[in-house]
Amino acid sequence: MKALNLKDYIHKIELDERHFVRRSKLVEAERAAAIRDLVESNTFRVKGCDRGPYYVRVSLESHCLVLRVRDCLREELPDISLSLSAFRKLIKDYFLICESYQIAYASGDKGRLETVDMARRGLHDEGARLLRDRLESSADMDHETARCIFTLICVLHIGAVQPW
Repeated sequence: MKALNLKDYIHKIELDERHFVRRSKLVEAERAAAIRDLVESNTFRVKGCDRGPYYVRVSLESHCLVLRVRDCLREELPDISLSLSAFRKLIKDYFLICESYQIAYASGDKGRLETVDMARRGLHDEGARLLRDRLESSADMDHETARCIFTLICVLHIGAVQPW
């Protein structure tokens, strides 16, 4: 990735939670950690725009990720949209891993918990790579930023109608 300047980051990120449903404690903790980690340290730049830091609203619309971005002057930039069909299996796997984690946690099986957590980290890495690849023409971001955004994509899928 091309070197980014000190303004190339997300200052504030929020989720479009118009269709918010109750989440498990684990998923809510993942959401909170992703937002906290992202705001504390991230690298993000909209291609063709050097007016960071950015304000980003993450939403899902018709099976697409939509990033509504504003620049440092809070002026709207063109939406960044991405079909999530390539993420379908990863998102399903994310929820299976969350379920497995809760079962392992409830059983007190530390070995199983570590195994599930390793799988979760691997899934986040795979989701981050795919996200960066798919957004390559629209935005630059580091791996950790992409991991956090992938988590938020998964969180937004809870309760979403998915005729996949």
